[in-house]
Amino acid sequence: MEKRQLGTTDLHVYPITFGGNVFGWTIDEKQSFEILDAFTGAGFNFIDTADVYSRWKPGNEGGESEAIIGNWLKKNNNRDKVVIATKVGSDLGNGKKGLAKKYILQAAEDSLKRLKTDYIDLYQTHFDDESTPIEETLEAYQQLIKEGKVRHIGASNLSPERLKASLEIAAENSLPLYQTFQPEYNLYEREKFENGLEPLCLGNNLGVLNYYSLASGFLTGKYRSKDDLSQSARGGGVEKYLDARGFKILAALDEVSKTLNTTPATAALAWLIHRPSVTAPIVSATSIKQLDSIIKAPDLAITAHEIELLTQESAW
Repeated sequence: MEKRQLGTTDLHVYPITFGGNVFGWTIDEKQSFEILDAFTGAGFNFIDTADVYSRWKPGNEGGESEAIIGNWLKKNNNRDKVVIATKVGSDLGNGKKGLAKKYILQAAEDSLKRLKTDYIDLYQTHFDDESTPIEETLEAYQQLIKEGKVRHIGASNLSPERLKASLEIAAENSLPLYQTFQPEYNLYEREKFENGLEPLCLGNNLGVLNYYSLASGFLTGKYRSKDDLSQSARGGGVEKYLDARGFKILAALDEVSKTLNTTPATAALAWLIHRPSVTAPIVSATSIKQLDSIIKAPDLAITAHEIELLTQESAW
């Protein structure tokens, strides 16, 4: 398993990103520590979160995931061993949202405090804010980089047009360039990324950290009918995949995973890892068993034939 460079930065990560959206939502701090210990114990080093995680859980206000990661970093004294990514821009309530310079500077301080660290390796625009000039947003990031509080920046959920504009404005004004991009991308959700964003990422050497890598669990194969949707808190988001194309993809994953003596989840992640544009798919786990399928993906001996089968059977 080799490390991969994030964009053109000095950050190098193993090809799985652990998604911290589950911390403080579907698993508590103790369980989160166990998962993080197992993930890093297996040799991985990249953890992604956001200031808004996990505000959607009743009783939460946002920041729970960052706080858990911060407590884990303090407990293990391992800040220099891991790459930490977080995001800004989501709605935290009480007017806390967007990409205005003043807001970003304060949000970064809040994230640093929760993460119990002096610096964020990768600070990312979570959602676009068309009411704020792109220059202003990039100037905020520039200040944070100069102050040593942020090492590099990335973006998520931008349209191809806005991502292109951000890169052009940065180059023209000697402002920081986005080095990574987070799109929704998996064997089922391919068209939006491949049809405009992927060429842009490849052409600008952006590291791709795709989220929903397993389509909210659908690609693990555990949801095969509407009766299965009650299995987890995320089941409701899976129903849209229960169509002819979804079942065709599952059949291909079943075939490949049987051939390779692995799980559909491992095969689906291996397909992503072998995409030329993808750097490190973001995946979450709420148990050691789930994590086991994830961490086996980079070393899976998947062949070009099997990759092509999955590509053809998931064609959009």
